[in-house]
Amino acid sequence: MEFRTIQRPSGSFQQGVRAEDVQAVARAAFGRRTVVEAAVELGGGMYNSVYRIRLRDRGEPVVLRVAPPAERQFASEAHLLRNEYASVPWLAPIAALMPQVLAADFTGKVIGRDWMIQSLVPGTPAPERLSSFPKDTHSLFFRQLGEITAAVHAVVGPYFGQVAWPGLARWSGAVVASLRKIADDVEGCGLNADDLCRTADVAQAGADLLDEIGVPRLLTGDLWTVNTLLAPAPVPAICGVLDLDRTWWGDPEADWTMRMARAKQDERMAFFDTYPRPLETDAAVWRRHVYEVRHLGALRLERHRLGNQAGVRDSYAAVAVQLSELAP
Repeated sequence: MEFRTIQRPSGSFQQGVRAEDVQAVARAAFGRRTVVEAAVELGGGMYNSVYRIRLRDRGEPVVLRVAPPAERQFASEAHLLRNEYASVPWLAPIAALMPQVLAADFTGKVIGRDWMIQSLVPGTPAPERLSSFPKDTHSLFFRQLGEITAAVHAVVGPYFGQVAWPGLARWSGAVVASLRKIADDVEGCGLNADDLCRTADVAQAGADLLDEIGVPRLLTGDLWTVNTLLAPAPVPAICGVLDLDRTWWGDPEADWTMRMARAKQDERMAFFDTYPRPLETDAAVWRRHVYEVRHLGALRLERHRLGNQAGVRDSYAAVAVQLSELAP
């Protein structure tokens, strides 16, 4: 087998698997006579370990995604592959853009870690290709992203919270629980989480404002340029959407995609040409500050995991700004 993996320091969060692990997974998925001819680890992601695999008796390559060992996962990010697996039927409106799940195992009996095998979606990651197009065409990309996001947000769910787990009857309960879980993870890293705990208290006190959101809608959790693929075309054309493992049910305004769409007043504002602009009520603005603290808390964890200590420090000032807006 040709086997290429990314070399990382021993203490890195992401840890690859061995060639024999890839072979064991392939045989569990496709039969004991399956032969892996090549496995190449792909970069770009920061959570799961991802491999492009070529099998002897299969024409098209497939993609293997392996979750981090369970003991290395934060509670607020636990079992993301399982969450994605549970989300697939709900993502039917964009199924044509997504890889197909060919096999999955969450028992830990094959290699001791969760894994999923998916079809390979042709295309180039948007961060690698988008800048090659003329600047005046980039709005086309964000218009498409708005359409995709609107299609996902139109899906109504049975409860609030992560797709894969027992949900909650009220949006306030899901938001407060998420904030407290992130705060617990931050404290578990030896970092101060007082600002996140305070936000959770403010959110609990403002439960009535959160519970104005009475219909749980499907949120992508992590959809932005990094999780899209572009087709070989003269203008940006999205041909694939990947890694929707952070989906949950809630207020569309809490989605990472909405945060990123508003982050800069540039071509990305074309997103709102195809995505209905929400009403700018006082309650909606208040909720958005709560959601921003949740995003910043998750970013604090990610930056800590990646060793970005300057980014961790910056997160405290950013949360303080949001809390000042939430103060009565």
